[in-house]
Amino acid sequence: MLKDFSKLETFLTVVREKSFSKASAKLGISQPAVTQQIKYLEEYLDTKIVERKKNGIRLTKEGEEVYRIAQKMERCIQNAEKELFKIINKEITFIIGASFTIGNYVLPEVLNNIKEAISNDVLIKVEVSEKVLQEVMEKKCDLGLIESPIFKEGLIYREWMEDELVLFSNTPLPKYVKKEDLYDFKWICREEGSHTRKMVSELFESMGVECKNFNVISEVSSSTAVVQTILRSSVDKDHPTVSIISKYAIASEVESGKLYESRIKGHKLKRKFYIAYTKERKHDAFIEKVVDFLLRLKSR
Repeated sequence: MLKDFSKLETFLTVVREKSFSKASAKLGISQPAVTQQIKYLEEYLDTKIVERKKNGIRLTKEGEEVYRIAQKMERCIQNAEKELFKIINKEITFIIGASFTIGNYVLPEVLNNIKEAISNDVLIKVEVSEKVLQEVMEKKCDLGLIESPIFKEGLIYREWMEDELVLFSNTPLPKYVKKEDLYDFKWICREEGSHTRKMVSELFESMGVECKNFNVISEVSSSTAVVQTILRSSVDKDHPTVSIISKYAIASEVESGKLYESRIKGHKLKRKFYIAYTKERKHDAFIEKVVDFLLRLKSR
């Protein structure tokens, strides 16, 4: 007898992700463990249900039928979970740790929606990415949202939204600037040793740009301080004061005409935001609801 739903959940994840490796990452278990669970199902059912292909996986005729039944079971479990929530009605505050850009500029717009999704209060704690992950591991935060992966044992990482870093100023800039133009600007940078500064430096280095030759006039400790410093800088058409920041951090100022953004010709400064939580809470109903809600934001 199949005693639990976990193996069918693994099967559903493999089908939806179209990959054993992607299912492994999503479930927070090793790829051999995913393979073993699918093999267990096939031995239990005495039939082949999944075939691996070069471009993904394919369900056999029997696999299609198992998929249909597993989906039906999943819906029953979800409906039962909703009924349990009505009984439990936990009075909790769900705590999300978020790095500066996410906590200050992305989450505030959807905070009320998250509250509705779990029918409980939500608190956002804004910290640097390293501190966010530490608090998730120490159970001081239920979930972490970070701007770049800092991998730690015991955590599950899910790719979330894509972010773009842009060049910006309070002085009008062309839509695209050349790499050579970067040396003519006055720069506001994050403080030495910050993860953001390191990441930006690595991106510039990959482009053949030497940050050490920039005219850095000030260093600040947060993205908010970067924006405010640029806003208060004097307008200089010949040598604009600029910085690099997430497009989300300046969206409202760009829309209102207070700031101007630009890209570096021939280069896209992209990065991923990540969701992180402990492996021991991967089946936690509150975690699942918040993660599912956040993942739906990716398509917006």
